[in-house]
Amino acid sequence: MALNKTYLEYPERSYGMDHDRYDWDMLSNRKPITWPNGKKIALWVNVGVQFFPLNQKGIPFKVPGGMTKPYPDLRHYSLRDYGNRIGIYRFLKALDKYNITPTFAMNTRLAERLPYLTGTLKDRGNEILCHGYDMDKLHYGGQNIKEEEELVKRSLDSLRKLTGQEINGWVSPAKNESENTPDILAENGITYFCDWVNDEMPYNFKTKNGILTAMPLTTELDDHFIILNNLHSAEDWKHQVIDAFHFLLQETETQGGRILSINIHPWVLGQPHRIKYLEKILEYLGSHEAVWSASSNTILNAWKNN
Repeated sequence: MALNKTYLEYPERSYGMDHDRYDWDMLSNRKPITWPNGKKIALWVNVGVQFFPLNQKGIPFKVPGGMTKPYPDLRHYSLRDYGNRIGIYRFLKALDKYNITPTFAMNTRLAERLPYLTGTLKDRGNEILCHGYDMDKLHYGGQNIKEEEELVKRSLDSLRKLTGQEINGWVSPAKNESENTPDILAENGITYFCDWVNDEMPYNFKTKNGILTAMPLTTELDDHFIILNNLHSAEDWKHQVIDAFHFLLQETETQGGRILSINIHPWVLGQPHRIKYLEKILEYLGSHEAVWSASSNTILNAWKNN
């Protein structure tokens, strides 16, 4: 039986997509980007610095990487804590050794709980973007808008105060949003966010409170996604990053500069049996003549200047 024609009649029905959040624009048709000093690949290493509550509520779902056992799940809670006490310092040592500029996506609750770690990141002067309040405070469809507005404001106000930075970048816990999240972010001084993974270059995103920029922080090269979700080895992760790099480098020959974004977590790759694979990636990319290592905001500004 054929569908009634009204089934496909709804607002924003159009070519390309069915909303008006951004203009339909194929990547291959865009003006080529030129990165500083003629570099072809902008390397964005994003370090997730996270707090997973022991008594998570799991509303509306249990966040990836969260507690999985009955309360108190000390096995997983303490492993996440390991990343913030041990793994992160292995990361910092490796990043500095290979002259890689990181961006730190930090949960505000962690910044409040661990002032010594917040101070360490603050003193380094690297960019910090807000990763929401904690990994159990999700933004989701159907959430009361007043509740979400308060959550965003509390997350940003506190992190700005603790770090002394403007904090104009955002990635939601689990990259999950409500229909109101982009509007609320723009209202609170955020200029770019990293939740949408439908592109490989930045693009303008419309909100009720002005334009945001969607920055392409891929999930496909995320260490947690590859190693703990897809059950590949850390060496497999390394190979996939290198494969992605070479493919993007090939694209730059005809389509202009590209961004290679790598999202990593101290509690995953900061382990003794995995850290060497991160070091190998940083050494390989950091020494390549085509690579420009920069923070996400610096890359964004270079894109805007183009």
